[in-house]
Amino acid sequence: MPLADFVHLRTHSAYSLSAGAIKVKELVRLCRAEAMPAVAITDSGNLFGALEFATACIEAGVQPIIGLEIALAAGEAARGQRPSNAHAPSGRNDEPDRIVLLAQNEAGYRNLMDLVSRAYLDGEAGAEPALALAQFATASAGLICLAGGAGGPVGRLLAEGQIEAAETMLGEMKGIFPGRLYVEVQRHGLLDEARSEAGLIDLAYAHDLPLVATNNAFFPDREFHEAHDALLCIAQGRAVADPDRKRQTPHHYFRPAAEMRALFADLPESCDNTLRSPSG
Repeated sequence: MPLADFVHLRTHSAYSLSAGAIKVKELVRLCRAEAMPAVAITDSGNLFGALEFATACIEAGVQPIIGLEIALAAGEAARGQRPSNAHAPSGRNDEPDRIVLLAQNEAGYRNLMDLVSRAYLDGEAGAEPALALAQFATASAGLICLAGGAGGPVGRLLAEGQIEAAETMLGEMKGIFPGRLYVEVQRHGLLDEARSEAGLIDLAYAHDLPLVATNNAFFPDREFHEAHDALLCIAQGRAVADPDRKRQTPHHYFRPAAEMRALFADLPESCDNTLRSPSG
């Protein structure tokens, strides 16, 4: 069976507490079923599943990529001219900007551990662990950064129409992760994705940065969406009918490689780049 021509670089296991609904062994089984040669685990603000994930991948003959989705501190979200009511036009409300870090090698993994420890130790008790962008500068070696798509700082600024601020932010990130910054594009059918995608692509080409396609997978397949939605309600203490609660679309699942290739048929390099060696 030939290997798949796409690799998932943004997946949330059950260790993304009260948000992810893919068990580690199930994630590996999904990769095997799709003949994906590798997969990244990028849980929200923690590395709790790293050991179990690496062990399961090695046993199954899948290359594990250890990663992390990390929130940027509130000061970063205020960059540019964020509306005073904290409600962005994209509808993200006061959700923090998020980026993804992937370990290339042992040094990168050690830096991941250092960064996530700082996020917990420096943050307020009970708050989501977060870091200021400048804190990554001293611990970026061996780390690939995905700029976060529409949910990242560059995409958020673009969705708000702040083109110059978005370019400045991308330049700062490029300086922190030289040769290791990817401009992430996602297509879950969200309004902020539609508002920011063209700008993200333009900035990637203007700054000679590679594009990478991701699907922010929180559950294993489309049929699991309703159950995952119930999980989010329980975590938030909200009712399913609440209009302003956090939710994910039916597209936030572990899409097969063929679906991702079809979804990004106009940007084939964004899928090609998921196959580039993380140890390059």
